[in-house]
Amino acid sequence: MTKIAIASDHHGVSLKAQLVGMLKGMGYDVSDEGPASADAVDYPDFAARVSRKVADGQVDSGVLICGSGIGMAIAANRFPGVRAAVCYDAELAELSRRHNNANVVCLSGDRVSADANAEIVRLWLATDFDGGRHARRVDKLEQFPGNQAESC
Repeated sequence: MTKIAIASDHHGVSLKAQLVGMLKGMGYDVSDEGPASADAVDYPDFAARVSRKVADGQVDSGVLICGSGIGMAIAANRFPGVRAAVCYDAELAELSRRHNNANVVCLSGDRVSADANAEIVRLWLATDFDGGRHARRVDKLEQFPGNQAESC
C-alpha cells in the first residue's frame, strides 16, 4: 500500500482534512502530520515533518498545503531526495510527475478551490515518471551538494 504523509499550515487545515478523507477512501495509507487546528503555525515546522518522512523513505510521497504552496515547497526542497513542486492546476501536477518525478506536491489553500486541489492530487498520484531523458536530469539534481540521502 502506498504511504502518503500530509501536512499544512493554518491556511490549509480544512483542505487537509478533506484530502485525508479522500486519500484514505482511495486506499492510501495516510499519515496526517498536522496541525490539528486552524491556529496560526509556522509552515516550515510542518513541511519538515513530511519532508523527513519522504527523505528517509518512511513514506512514498507527501502533500503539503499553505496559503500559496510556495513556502512549503521551498522548505521541503531543503531535504535530500525531496523534489517538491507547487501545482496550481492539473497540467502542472502531471508535468511535475512525468518530467521531474516530484515526490511532494505543494498546494495553495488560498488560491485554488478544494475541488481543484483534490483533482490535482488525484492526477498527481496517478501519473508515472516518464524516465528517459528526464531521468538523466533528475539524477543530476540528486548530485547537487547536500542532496545525497542521509538521515535528516
